[in-house]
Amino acid sequence: METIIWVLHVLAAVSVIVLVLLQQGKGADMGAAFGSGASGSLFGSTGSANFLSRATAVLATVFFLTSLGLTYLSGHQTKAVGVMQGQQKVQVQPVAPASVPTPAQPSGNAVPGNAGSKAGEIPK
Repeated sequence: METIIWVLHVLAAVSVIVLVLLQQGKGADMGAAFGSGASGSLFGSTGSANFLSRATAVLATVFFLTSLGLTYLSGHQTKAVGVMQGQQKVQVQPVAPASVPTPAQPSGNAVPGNAGSKAGEIPK
């Protein structure tokens, strides 16, 4: 089902691109009114614009609907059964970081840099 929608989607997209590129701009109608050769086309001077614009509208609608269909199918997909279905998941235990020795702390109440002062005494 999804493959059919994908094929329709791609065909509609390519067809819309081709039809848009085939259409003439608004300024091209002025040249056809003065006989610049557009009146000798396959559809006549005004027939091609009507046909191409309707075909573009229809194919744009098909493209829009296939986009919605693909969006719906992608949101409601069933989970595919994989090769690893019977395998149990292995839980990895975190490793504790190695203990890092801390530098030796000075003992006593002496403040480093003030060898002659006592604890609690403000140096002069």
